[in-house]
Amino acid sequence: VLLVETGLTTGTGGRFKRIAKYLTEDTFLATYGDSLSDVPIDRIIEHHRKLGVVATMCVMSSSQRFGVVRIANDKVVKFEEKPKTGSDLINGGFFVFNRKIFDYLDDQCVFEKEPLARLVADRQLAAYHHLGCHRAMDTLRDVQALNEEWNSGQAPWKTW
Repeated sequence: VLLVETGLTTGTGGRFKRIAKYLTEDTFLATYGDSLSDVPIDRIIEHHRKLGVVATMCVMSSSQRFGVVRIANDKVVKFEEKPKTGSDLINGGFFVFNRKIFDYLDDQCVFEKEPLARLVADRQLAAYHHLGCHRAMDTLRDVQALNEEWNSGQAPWKTW
């Protein structure tokens, strides 16, 4: 594991951009790290490679308000971060990228804004619809609920 200091004010896209020099493979995974899930890593990578796109976003069903994804034929046709109206599919915060993603990023960009919009416009953002477990851990309440699930022995994200 390599921890990379990206700065306190760097946007999410800028944080991805700053790890480019450490990557040795064309395909790599990224996550925001603020949720737990049982995403099948091998399947999402296979899906990404099959579609031949720059980026694949794991989309999940949720009653919570996150970035909303619209898909057609496994390609993202619209992405809107935290819209005023609800949707069943959200940005699950798990991604597969190839190195071409760095062409969509600058050092300070917010990934959920211009880069995702450009990927959608270029038809280079695929969706992998994950039907399994997804738990946000954005608040103290979320963390307490996750700890309760873990302590009960019923943590659905635990796959080992």
